Amino acid sequence: MNNFTSKLCSAAFLAALPTFAHCQSSVTISGLIDGGLSYIDDQAGHGNWRADNGIGVPNILFIKGTEDMGGGTSAFFQLESQFNLSTGASLPGNNAIFGRQSLVGLRSQRLGALSIGNQYEFMHDSLLFSGFDSAFTYGGYYTFRQGPFNALKVPNNPTGASDFDRVAGLARVANSIKYVSPNFSGMNFGGMYGLGESSGATSTPKTVSVGTTYIKGDFGIGAAYTNARYAQMNAGEDGITNWGVGARYQLQNYKFNVLYTNTRNTQTKGAVDVFQMGVNWLLTPASNLGVSYQYMTGNAQLAHNYAHQGTATLQQWLSKRTDIYLQTVYQRAGGDGSTTQAWINGLYGPDSAAAGNSQALVRLGVATRF
Repeated sequence: MNNFTSKLCSAAFLAALPTFAHCQSSVTISGLIDGGLSYIDDQAGHGNWRADNGIGVPNILFIKGTEDMGGGTSAFFQLESQFNLSTGASLPGNNAIFGRQSLVGLRSQRLGALSIGNQYEFMHDSLLFSGFDSAFTYGGYYTFRQGPFNALKVPNNPTGASDFDRVAGLARVANSIKYVSPNFSGMNFGGMYGLGESSGATSTPKTVSVGTTYIKGDFGIGAAYTNARYAQMNAGEDGITNWGVGARYQLQNYKFNVLYTNTRNTQTKGAVDVFQMGVNWLLTPASNLGVSYQYMTGNAQLAHNYAHQGTATLQQWLSKRTDIYLQTVYQRAGGDGSTTQAWINGLYGPDSAAAGNSQALVRLGVATRF
């Protein structure tokens, strides 16, 4: 594209979208919306009804754009705004209009994609989007990890342990550069470097993340590693390390998944191992039943606290984009520590943990995509 054509396309974009389309470019707006009602049997010793939203799927507005520059190369951008359906407020609470993701980059069919901005790292990309976590297929936000592990003390975290293994994508990496390879016969890989929590901070704190997946037909396997250092942890010399492996396999109407993650606070040496397995059964072309079990166990620095959690979700698809679902979650916690209350992920706010060592909930929700 010569200089005159480039200027002409820019002017066309500003004038009208139909003319903009002649530049072989596109901008799309899409989103996910989820709402429902949940009953929790024990929050600080009392039963509680909650109008929770963003559980089956997160409430996110996407704005994505691409420009074909020829030769198999394109420019792209992606902006994501997460919001509270009940109030309309931006999440995760920092009033950032595009706090979920904001990035721009270049993509080559031969060389892969390079992007810069505020982005997901590979514990999320490689282990969630590939279907290795039950939460992605049917379990939703309640299925991600929390439990009696607040002593992990993950910085900038609503509880100190919500989504401690980073698979849900609760923590993004600001000021980051990310590379994702092309697909090589089912295999791809990638790496990310976060330049620090503040612009210009190239030493500490920083984030390094890598991941790889192999998806072929009904089988998939993947692995990821992330090391995130924080300014409040030994002046940026320490942080939280995560690594994990996962796999999935589809056998006729059954889709099986297994996941293992390890999370470690390098300053306190506290660590949690997670073992998860699940199956999603296609009952009819428009309904499915997903069942998941996971065991979370802490080391001596976390007083050997542990939690068993089971999730069952029945989904009925009303169309290709909209489903209603009935979900139940049960967690039982224990350990040697003085604080072993059960705590299902996503139950935020004061006194959200159980008074005892078990917590259960039932939810009826509806989710749509556009």
